[in-house]
Amino acid sequence: MLQDFLSVLFPCSGVLGRDFGGALWFYGGFSAYGFNFNGFLPGHDVMNYPWRKGAVSSCPWKTFSKVKIVIPYLDLKSQYQSIKTEIDKAVLSVLEGGQYVLGPEIEAFEKEFAAYCQTSNAVGVSSGTSALHLALLAAGVGPGDEVITVPFTFVATVAAIDYTGAKAVLADVDPETYTMDMKRLASAVTPKTKAIVPVHLYGQTADMDPLLEIAKKHKLAVIEDAAQAHGAEYKGRRAGSMGDMGCFSFYPGKNLGAFGEGGAVTTNNPEFAKKIRTLRDWGAEKKYHHDLKGFNYRLEALQGAILRVKLRHLEQWTEARRKLAGIYDQKLKAVGIKPPVVRSASRHVYHVYAVQVENRDNHWEGLAARGIHTNIHYPIPVHLQKAYSNLGYQTGDFPVSESLAKKVLSLPLYPEMNEDQVGEVVGVLRHRLMAR
Repeated sequence: MLQDFLSVLFPCSGVLGRDFGGALWFYGGFSAYGFNFNGFLPGHDVMNYPWRKGAVSSCPWKTFSKVKIVIPYLDLKSQYQSIKTEIDKAVLSVLEGGQYVLGPEIEAFEKEFAAYCQTSNAVGVSSGTSALHLALLAAGVGPGDEVITVPFTFVATVAAIDYTGAKAVLADVDPETYTMDMKRLASAVTPKTKAIVPVHLYGQTADMDPLLEIAKKHKLAVIEDAAQAHGAEYKGRRAGSMGDMGCFSFYPGKNLGAFGEGGAVTTNNPEFAKKIRTLRDWGAEKKYHHDLKGFNYRLEALQGAILRVKLRHLEQWTEARRKLAGIYDQKLKAVGIKPPVVRSASRHVYHVYAVQVENRDNHWEGLAARGIHTNIHYPIPVHLQKAYSNLGYQTGDFPVSESLAKKVLSLPLYPEMNEDQVGEVVGVLRHRLMAR
């Protein structure tokens, strides 16, 4: 397997050399593969090393041929190049204007994003996590309360509940859509339950009608975790518009991503919007007059300007994702892999295109060795994370989430991708599956 990785890193027809030892970081969407190579550090010029000058004349492995394909998991550089003129103009305008935190760019973006989400209000904040935190606080969640969410999510969903002093109560997910199982939700409600946080995972909304009925019956707040669902729809209603509040992330890799951190809360409730605006800016409606104990959760003007540009392209990018997902669906079915299940009357926006495969980690590494970068969302459910062992759950409590964590593999999908690249991904995956 080592030589396969090295053939990606050094696509040459010569030899690699004997003096192996030192740190080489494999870059390609994974955080760190630590292969050792004579003091080679990130950023150094490979051409200056002795093995490239012929000083080393033998190799402990076969000669490596050129890699046929290299497909990244995400291509933000290409996205930037496609809108470079607009982005550069927007950024320069902010730099020249001198208003770098909140201000008119944020106000304009909030109006535009609220309209996009079919809500009357949007409040820009510093991240998707801070959006969840402030939405929970605006709903009155605090110590002694319980908030129901899912174990199969990014840890921020549960972390935000923890920040309020409330307890996260988990309900397993549906094995087909990977969103909250309504039967599990109903059984998780107790007299202490204050709110429900459904996670619109991978770009598909939770089953909101029965969820809202349960919330109404028990007088519970509904806060949508829509961090992966910009523009997703449920029966014609946009993500972020159905609950009391919706929480979005603008992390760079999101379908609508900033050039740094960012987030927003959407709502049709003006009182919630007012409270969140106050809490994000140190609890002050007027400068230096602090009515609430707030936070430094403000959105920077540069990010607002960038997001305004990208929002204008979001629908085009979303449709490109959906088209590519359809191509994946057809090709995967042909090789016996079940594509993602889309709930009827839903608009999936494919932030993540995840399939289930046996021996997932082996395929993950094998695809990387062929220059195809995939991802895993998520390898460990929240209830089995060491940091949240205090929730009192153990292995076996959420069998669907635990099974998904062992099998899901996120395939490359981004608007700049093409059909040939989709074919290459499926072809390599098919070859690996047939070889077993």
